[in-house]
Amino acid sequence: MGKKRKVPGVNATSSADIAFMLLLFFLLTTSMDTDQGLARRLPPPPNDETTTEAIDIRKRNLLPILINTDNQILCAGEYIELDFLKEKAKEFIANRNDDPNLSEKVEEDVPFFGRMMVCKPHVISLMNDRGTQYQAYINVQNELAAAYNELRDEVARGKWNLSFAELDEEKQKAVQQIYPQKISEAEPKNYGDRK
Repeated sequence: MGKKRKVPGVNATSSADIAFMLLLFFLLTTSMDTDQGLARRLPPPPNDETTTEAIDIRKRNLLPILINTDNQILCAGEYIELDFLKEKAKEFIANRNDDPNLSEKVEEDVPFFGRMMVCKPHVISLMNDRGTQYQAYINVQNELAAAYNELRDEVARGKWNLSFAELDEEKQKAVQQIYPQKISEAEPKNYGDRK
């Protein structure tokens, strides 16, 4: 019988340091998914001196949109499907035929374009019920944003043969002056509770 050899022990004093370094490395190099919200520019907070005044909006310049508890869309007093909302919004915003029932236009001096009629006074008023599903609300928001994007793309392509996103900042501001995004969002209310 031979002699038993003694197996040397593994020095584990630095294992904790190595594990910590690996953990730190993976925490710093991996990215986590973050929820993205809707990009909205909020109005500035009111000053203490200013009193709340009702803004006078002519009826023709207001497009009311209501999403009820059943996620149905009521646009300008009639129920419509989500697929038709973008076209309805574009028709209201652009008012190409100068329809007296749609938003009115005012004459303005627009950089790169000169004097032209723009749809400045319009407002899209979006209201939803407390029971509205969040996804339905987001879908409506997406359709309204798409309406503005398509109108802006049309102007950009007509003038510079580029999409709105491809324009430089000054040209984008000029196009935004022609089609300013005006969406007013009211606080959700209980318009129709299910019984």
